[in-house]
Order: sequence, then structure tokens, then C-alpha cells
Amino acid sequence: MRLSRRGLLLAGAGIALPLAMPRLLRAQGAPLRVGDQRGNARAVLEASGALKGFEDRIAWSEFPAAAPLVEALNADAIDTGLVGDAPFTFGAAAGVPAKAIAATREDRGGLAIIVPKDSPVKGIQDLVGKRIATGRGSIGHQVVLAALEHAKLPLDAVQFVFLLPADAKAAWSRGAVEAWATWEPYVSQEEILSGARIVASGRGITPGLGFQAARDDAIARRREDLSELVRRLAQAREWANANTAGYARTWSGLMNVPAPVAEHWFARAKTRVVPVDDAVERDEQGNIDLYRRAGLVRKPVEAKDLLDRSFAGAIRAGLGGA
Repeated sequence: MRLSRRGLLLAGAGIALPLAMPRLLRAQGAPLRVGDQRGNARAVLEASGALKGFEDRIAWSEFPAAAPLVEALNADAIDTGLVGDAPFTFGAAAGVPAKAIAATREDRGGLAIIVPKDSPVKGIQDLVGKRIATGRGSIGHQVVLAALEHAKLPLDAVQFVFLLPADAKAAWSRGAVEAWATWEPYVSQEEILSGARIVASGRGITPGLGFQAARDDAIARRREDLSELVRRLAQAREWANANTAGYARTWSGLMNVPAPVAEHWFARAKTRVVPVDDAVERDEQGNIDLYRRAGLVRKPVEAKDLLDRSFAGAIRAGLGGA
């Protein structure tokens, strides 16, 4: 995969976001340009109160999925953004000039291959030769590959239909594909509202990582703001895990999603921010190696070259110095 400097993925997704920001936005004191996926970092920061006093130092851009967010990093449209381990790996291997400055850990039960409640499919073996909708290079793509490998099936045993989440849901809902490999909140939403069944999840077969990725030049120029951002994110996630029901109510109001969906997601995931360490490096190397076996990463890549451990102190400060 070769990512275009002109932002083809952004254009294809219909994102109204400039790919070349004015010099003024890069001037000292300008807001940090932060990419977010709907209902993610901004929502938990605002709900927890951890954003207070920092609002004017951030300019938010929202994306429908990780792929266009990674493309925005590549195109210098944003300085940093939170993405899953799979799209980060995919983008970094393709040459996106960014490093992971923080990681998230969560239960991977909500990363799953789902089928309609009345589907005859019972497990990954029943999907051999069938169509699965997901995003190319996404964590949904990752969980299918991991599930196939875990079941000792060929990595090309299914037919991938690569779509952004809204289109994937539409294809799945009308029966144009047999399964949808997706993530939260889509999994909880389909489980709660339509009775969808999980036939395979990432639990035990994927590492449950996400990354706060930042452009190399932003790490050099905006270290103070990036440190403050990851500190506050760590603090916000601690609050959310201690206040699951309250956060679910707040989040559902912000996102116009039923509160039971949010509570189901948050109670299962228990997302937390952690420093980049040896365990993160080991798990990220596992992601890279999986993609190599699938032929999606064609050249050797070392996880250590994609990770920046220098923000560990800021993250620990957000976790109360633990």
C-alpha cells in the first residue's frame, strides 16, 4: 500500500478537511491539530473534565474510521490521532512519518466478526469462501486474519469486501455480505439493537492495542502539547473506567446512541492508556509479523522503529504517578 501525499483516502471518504494547512496553523502557539474518531478521545476528555483549561490548545478533526485519519497524518493535515494497532502498522509500514507516543490496552471482545442473528454461520470455519465486509488495514481486517490463522485456515480463505463502516453496515444489513468484521461501538450497537451474533472476536488472538500516533515533526515541535494531551487522556480513561454507567449516559447523549449500547461497550472494553514499553513493542511486532504473513507488509519492519517511549513520564503522571 502506498499512501498518497494528496490524501486520496480523505477525498474518497468525503472528508471536508484541507490537506495542506496554512503556515499560520504551524506557527508557535497555534492549536495542536488532533484527529479523532467519533465518540473517542474528545468525548472522554470532555465527559471527564480532563479537557478543562486545554480546549483552546486543540483543533479537532473528526474521521469516520482510522484509514482516513492515518492518511491525514501522512498528508500533514493533523499532528496526532488515536488509531488501532492494525491501521497504524499498515500506515507506518507504508511510510507515514509518524510514531506511536502512547498506547491503549483494552479487552478485545468488542473487536469481532458479526453475523445476523438468524445466520447459519456458527464459527470462522463456516465463513470459508464467504464475503466479509471490513476496512482494508483496519483492526477488523486484523481480526479476520488472526481468526483464520488461529483456526489453521489459509489467510485467503475468505473474500474481503473493503468498505468504510457506514457502507459496511449497509452491505451487511441488506445481506450483500455474510459477515462484518468491525469494532466498537458498532459491535455493541448491533448486538444490543439487532441481536447480532459474534462468531469470532479478538479476545486472546489480537493484542488489544491502540496507539496515539504523532507526526515526527510534531514530536519535535509540539512535545509539550503532546505530553499534556497524553497525560490528560490517561487521566480521562481512568475516570471513565471508574464511572462506567455515568460515562455511558453522557456519551450516549453526546453521540445520540442508546445508553445500553455505550454501557455494554465500556464495561467490556475497560480501555486504558499505557506507556510504550517492552510489552507494547513485542505485541506490535506480532502485528507486523501477521501482516507480513498475509502479504500486506512486503518489507521487513521493526516495531522499535515505529515507537517513541519518551512520553512515558507524562502518561504515568496522568495515571497518578503509578
